[in-house]
Amino acid sequence: MKTPQGLQPLIDDGIIDAVLRPLKSGKEASVYVVRAGDEVRCAKVYKDMAQRSFQARVQYQEGRKARGSREQRAMGKATKFGRREQEAAWKTTEVDALYALADAGVRVPQPYGFFHGVLVMDLVTDAEGFSAPRLGEVELEPAQARDYHAMLVRDVVRMLLLGMIHGDLSEYNVLVAPDGPVLIDFPQVVSAAGNNAARTMLLRDVHNIRDSLARFAPELADTHYGEEMWALFEAGELRADSPLTGQFVFDTHAADTRAVLWSIEDARQEAIIRQQGREEADAAD
Repeated sequence: MKTPQGLQPLIDDGIIDAVLRPLKSGKEASVYVVRAGDEVRCAKVYKDMAQRSFQARVQYQEGRKARGSREQRAMGKATKFGRREQEAAWKTTEVDALYALADAGVRVPQPYGFFHGVLVMDLVTDAEGFSAPRLGEVELEPAQARDYHAMLVRDVVRMLLLGMIHGDLSEYNVLVAPDGPVLIDFPQVVSAAGNNAARTMLLRDVHNIRDSLARFAPELADTHYGEEMWALFEAGELRADSPLTGQFVFDTHAADTRAVLWSIEDARQEAIIRQQGREEADAAD
C-alpha cells in the first residue's frame, strides 16, 4: 500500500520497514499494521484536531500537569501556543500512560516508542495471528465472561493505584487476545486525584464493562465494583490485591444542601483569587 504521510519519517529513520495495511481509523487517530524487521507491530498516527475538539476534552484534561508553568497557563487559554500545547499533551499522555501501565502489569499493548508524533506498539492478535477482535464483537461462555470481568476489574484497580482512570472504557476499547482482554486507547486518561469528575468517570468505565459482560453472565449486573474500589481508594486502603466483593452499601442520608452551597461559594472565591494570580503572573512575564 502507499505509505501514509505520517509514517514516511519512520521509514526514513529505519524505525519501521514497511506499512502493511490500515487497521482502523477514528476521529483521534489512524492505526496501521507495520513491519519492523521480523516483527509485525502497529503504528498509531494521531490526527491534528480542530479547536472545537478541545472543548470536549476539557473534562479529561483537568488535573493534568504540563511541562512547566508557562505551558500550564497557556493550555488554559485559546491562543495558538496554548492549542499546540494541548495537542502535544493529548498525544504524549497515551504514550506515558502505556509505559507506566505496562510496567505495573496492566494488560495493555507493549509500547516501543513515540517517533515523529507516531506511537509504535504491539499488535494484539487472536489465536490465528489476525488482529484481535473487540470485546463487543465476541460471544462468551458465562464462565469466560466472569473471568474477563475479574481481569478487567483488577486492571482498573492497578490503574487507579497509579492515579489513572481510563475515562472512556467500554467494549470498544478492549481487545480479546487468546489469554484474555487487553485495554487500549488512553489519550483521554484521567487524573484520579486531580479531576473533579474522576469518580463519575471511574464508575462509568466499570459499569460499561459490567453491563457488556452481564449479557453472558447476568449476575454481574447486580455488582458495584466501581463504587467499592473508589471508597477504598478515597480511604487510602485500596491495594493491588484488595479483595473485592462487588457489594456496596449506598449512603441514603439526605444531603446537607446548605453546606454544599457554602462549599461551592468558597471554591468560586478561591478560583477568582487563583485567576487574579495567574493574570498578574502573565503580566509580569
